[in-house]
Amino acid sequence: MPPPPETVEVTSRRVWCDGGEGALGHPRVFLEIDSRGYVDCPYCDRRFRLAAGALLEAGGH
Repeated sequence: MPPPPETVEVTSRRVWCDGGEGALGHPRVFLEIDSRGYVDCPYCDRRFRLAAGALLEAGGH
């Protein structure tokens, strides 16, 4: 069974992902965290979660 996808805590609603593997990663994609508080990369399933307390600083409601 493969390990679960990585979760990265961030402080900005706009993030990017390139797989983190250098030349063996995937194309860089730009993502935006929505009202759920997270977004998943469509290539590698890495989850970017908005850090607690960052919602107000990131323009959240």
